[in-house]
Amino acid sequence: MTEGSAGASAVRVRGLWKRFGDQVAVAGIDLELPAGRFIGLVGPNGAGKTTTLSMLTGLLRPDQGTVEVVGHDVWRDPAEVKARIGVLPEGLRLFERLSGWELLTYTGRLRGLPGTEVDQRAAQLLDVLDLAGARHKLVVDYSTGMRKKIGLAAALLHNPEILFLDEPFEGVDPVSAQTIRGVLERYTASGATVVFSSHVMELVESLCDWVAVMAAGRIRAHGPLAEVRGDAPSLQRAFLELVGAGGRDAGTDLDWLGGGPR
Repeated sequence: MTEGSAGASAVRVRGLWKRFGDQVAVAGIDLELPAGRFIGLVGPNGAGKTTTLSMLTGLLRPDQGTVEVVGHDVWRDPAEVKARIGVLPEGLRLFERLSGWELLTYTGRLRGLPGTEVDQRAAQLLDVLDLAGARHKLVVDYSTGMRKKIGLAAALLHNPEILFLDEPFEGVDPVSAQTIRGVLERYTASGATVVFSSHVMELVESLCDWVAVMAAGRIRAHGPLAEVRGDAPSLQRAFLELVGAGGRDAGTDLDWLGGGPR
C-alpha cells in the first residue's frame, strides 16, 4: 500500500520485534504512520496490536528495531517523545482514591504546566467530556465509560501532537462513546494525529482515514482506508480476506447445537 500522507511521518517503525519466551508477538514490522490523520491499527485478538502500541509509546522495550515519534527515538530520547504524546492504554490504571478533578490537576502538575493553565484545561475537558458533575467524585466510583473519559482527559491535558489509544471504546456505553468520538474528531481536525487499536471494523471504517491491518505479529496491509478496502464491500470483508479468516462455516461442526439437550 502507498503511504497516506505527502507530509511528515508521525511515527516511523523499522524492524520491530518482540518475543515472550518462545512466542513471537511482533515479527519484524516496518511501518510509517502519516501525521495529521485518524489512524486505525486493526487486527484480531492476539494479533500483536497492544504489544506494538506499548513499544511505540515507550511502555515496552523491543527486542530489536527502532521507533521514532515526530523524529525522536523513543528509547534514546524518551523525555522528548513523552512530552509530545498522549496515551490511553488497555487496562487503564488510575489513581482511584483521587477525584476526577484531582487526577487531572495532579497530571498537569506532573507535566510541568502552570497551575492556572491546568485548572482551565481540566475544567474545559471535564465539561466537554460530560464529567463536570462528577469532578469531585472518586475515580474508584466511576463507571467504565467515565474511566475511559477521564483517562482520555488526562492524555489530552498537555495538548500532545499524537494520541495513542488502545481499544478506547471497549466496554463503553453508546452515549460515552459518542462523546469520546466527538472529542477525537475535533482533535484530529486541528491537525493532530490519533493512532488507535481496535478489532471492531465498523468503528474503524466510520472513524479512520488511514489503517494498518495486523495479524500474527505482522502488518498485512497499510495505507488510506479506501486503498486497504479495495474492491471489497466493507473493511470487514477486506480484513477477513487479508487475515485468511473468510469462508469457514462453523455450523458444519456444530450440527448438534440447538433444540435443547439430547
